[in-house]
Amino acid sequence: MKDITPFLLTLLSKPGLSGYEQSVSEIIAEEWHPLVDELTISPLRSLHGLRKAASKKKRPTVMIAAHMDAIGLMVKSVEHGLLSITTIGGIDPRVLPGQLVTVHGKIDLPGLVQLIPDRLINNQTSSKAPEKSQLFVDTGFTEKELDGLVKPGDVISFAQPPFELTGGYIAGHSLDNRASVAALTLCLEEIKNYNLDCNVVAAATVQEEVFAVGAATSTFSVRPDLAFAVDVTFAKGPGSNDYRTFPLGEGPAIGLGANNHPALTKKMTSLAEALDIPYFIEAMPTSSGTDGMAMQISANGIPTQVIGMSLRYMHTSVEMTSLKDIARTGRLLAQFITDLNPDSYKSMFEEKSS
Repeated sequence: MKDITPFLLTLLSKPGLSGYEQSVSEIIAEEWHPLVDELTISPLRSLHGLRKAASKKKRPTVMIAAHMDAIGLMVKSVEHGLLSITTIGGIDPRVLPGQLVTVHGKIDLPGLVQLIPDRLINNQTSSKAPEKSQLFVDTGFTEKELDGLVKPGDVISFAQPPFELTGGYIAGHSLDNRASVAALTLCLEEIKNYNLDCNVVAAATVQEEVFAVGAATSTFSVRPDLAFAVDVTFAKGPGSNDYRTFPLGEGPAIGLGANNHPALTKKMTSLAEALDIPYFIEAMPTSSGTDGMAMQISANGIPTQVIGMSLRYMHTSVEMTSLKDIARTGRLLAQFITDLNPDSYKSMFEEKSS
């Protein structure tokens, strides 16, 4: 299997905030170009890669979505040479003070997130977590120097470079969800020499972090017969050890419950066991919190399955995941695709789910 690490490190070096994904989309398109028959861009700028079935007769179409957008910040105002900020996507304000960032104004400017010292607010050295209204970005420029370079609405991305850790792990901003883009790329690499008996649409979707609008519109456009949402899930760690978390580096999590079709859940667990791929069942009693929410209810309803990879420090600049789990997820998806044909599709959904 191809070493996906260089590609993933490149992805993690790009901003690509929700609504501003073009820089990362171009990198993905270049990587996917030799692996698919067609590349197209949706009206909302999700990237679609189509692998056609070998037969020209009607064949089932499977769509696999991995969102490429990232969380970040946006300039609210410029006051006294400092940038007041708001967030794009869900960011815990506790992780922001001291972060290195890039302000994408007329030119890219390095900056630093800082906060009003608590001693000046409450006359003490520390207190509760800062509120967003207490945070700002300092570029080192004066108000006069910033004039014309930065304005309200300009986006700000994390500038933390990605890096590899010992033990086969990788860390950086936007592993949620570019780890899944890497897994989907490995899947495409794995199936590139197969004569498929199904059509495959690989989708790098936009704006998942702001209501999954890319997945909703892409699924409605493609109208697949079945679909997968590949994303990350919470890894176990200090204070995070209940049913919602999973060991890091010990296999993907296969969703069960909301946003997951029972026939697909059964098929994926059976495949994982046949391939000797370790896995976990992720209980989703109400909602998966992924693109799967939108994909499942697109058009007249699409049988959907959520696959997740354990991730530590989610929605920070140093998210961490396992390269092994990225490879395992890619292989599992590839096996599903190479097994899929009109007969297996029909029998899958004819079976009664317990």
